[in-house]
Formats: sequence, structure tokens, C-alpha cells
Amino acid sequence: MAENLNLKDKRIVVTGGAGFLGSHLVKKMKDKGIKEIFVPLIEEYNLVNPESVKKLYRDARPEIIIHLAAVVGGIGANRQNPGKFFYDNLMMGVQLMEQARLNGVEKFVALGTICCYPKFTPVPFKEENVWDGYPEETNAPYGLAKKMLLVQSQAYRQQYGFNSIFLMPVNLYGPGDNFDPKSSHVIPALIKKCFDAVQNNEEKIVVWGTGKATREFIYVEDAAEGIFLATERYNKPEPINLGTGFEISIKDLITQIARLSGFKGKIVWDASRPDGQPRRSLDTSKAEKEFGFRAKIKFEEGLKKTIEWYKKEKSK
Repeated sequence: MAENLNLKDKRIVVTGGAGFLGSHLVKKMKDKGIKEIFVPLIEEYNLVNPESVKKLYRDARPEIIIHLAAVVGGIGANRQNPGKFFYDNLMMGVQLMEQARLNGVEKFVALGTICCYPKFTPVPFKEENVWDGYPEETNAPYGLAKKMLLVQSQAYRQQYGFNSIFLMPVNLYGPGDNFDPKSSHVIPALIKKCFDAVQNNEEKIVVWGTGKATREFIYVEDAAEGIFLATERYNKPEPINLGTGFEISIKDLITQIARLSGFKGKIVWDASRPDGQPRRSLDTSKAEKEFGFRAKIKFEEGLKKTIEWYKKEKSK
């Protein structure tokens, strides 16, 4: 079994390295003295295209791949693009891993998603429950496309002795998040709604669902640290949760965001819109046991930092 990797002298490719999570991870790696980091940009490398993937391996000659690139969005985006979310995510991952094997890459770090879990997973979600049912319908195509990377990881390890690991982070949030209402996740979407309402002197905001669903969130810098530690220290076939173990209802979430954003109006629930998965909260003990990872940023502190960042960006 592979020992801890010294990443300092490795050539590392981070797909999605220019994105929200990727930019935080790349900064962290540079701060830790890693010099050879290659970030493929979509304009040059469309990773859905097989020739583009081969070109990436020729150009970067990676020893380690950290695959963060994904086509993602909130419930609305998932409902509108199930085919695209399935195909693009599946093709990127499958081809990147196959080419990694063919090119003798030492380690492949595949980023899965909380959406891999069945709709009615017992809370807190344990890694061994990941195959116990079908994912929540609105994001199943995305979740299943990502989950195939777990199958591929384990199959390649079994047949080829290929060192690939699979991480499942909960929803991320933090400075630099995507605030576009068409594709954003719940925290940036709600922050934007509150700020817009304050700016336009609106007396109410409308929020999807009933507010009863629960979610767990991890601050982006914590997630980057978890991925870094797993890349360095974890070399087993079993999937690993990356989260905080902290569960909050959407109702409490919007109350907190409204307070921190200065929105004092009414919150109206549109129950004709879906809640998504009923509950989400992870058992995070395995990540701590296997590679010493524990999230550090408390939720309210992370929210404040995100809101401060958004306020600054808006005022530019």
C-alpha cells in the first residue's frame, strides 16, 4: 500500500483549479511549497472531449491528478439540465481516469458529491450506506455520474493496482462562490436575494420549498484542506465523506442569512417548489481517523466571511 506522498516535488494537475474550490486548493498547495501545479482552462482543454484529455496528459505530464472539474448547480439547474449534467460529468471523469492509468499516473483523486447518497439515507450519512438506494430525483443524474467514478476507482484498483481515491464533500460555501441565480447553490442564492431585497426596499423574499429540509455545509477553505490531506495521506478504495457534521434546516439558514445581511422583511415559502433531499448530514469520523481531517471554521463565522466578501464585490 502506498505511503504518505511528499507532494512538494510532484507534477500535479488540478482540473477545475480556476474554479471556486479549485482556486482555494491551488493557493493552499502553493502556500505549502508545491511548485508544479498545472490548471487546465476550459478554453484550451474541454475535458468532455477525448482528444482534449489526451492533449492535457501530453502537455502537463502529471504524476498526480486532482479532479475537481464538474458541471454543477442548484435544484433548478439540475432539473433543467439532467442530460448535460450526466454526460459531461461522466465523460470528464471516466476519460481522465483511463488516461491517468494509461499514462502511469501515481495517484488520482476523484471528487464525488453528497448527491451520490440515496434520497432516504439514515442520518448521519455513513460511507457504507452510499449504495442503499436511488439518489434524490432532482440531482440523481449528476450524483450517479459522479458515483461511477467510485466504481471506476475501485475496479481500476482491483484490476490494475491503480491508486485512485474518492471523496464526497457536502455543499460548499465561502468567498468566491457562484452567485448567479440561474446556477447557484442555496447559500449564495439566499445571500443575493437578501441583498437585492434590501437594495430595492422590498418587503418580502420568496424562498423555494417548505424550509423543513436540512443541509450540511463546509467552508471552502476547510474542504481544500481535506482534499490536500487526503491526497497526501489516504490510499484506500473506500469512499470518504468530507464535511462538518453540522446540520441546519433551510428555515434556520435563511433566518441567519437575513439577519447577517440586514434584511428585516418577510420570508415567504413557495411550497410548490421542491425541497430536494429531505435531510443531509454526514458522519465525518472516517476522514479524521484516516487522514486527520476536521473542519475548523464554525458555520456563522464562515457565513459572515462569505457575506462580507459579497458585499465588497457588489460595491466594486
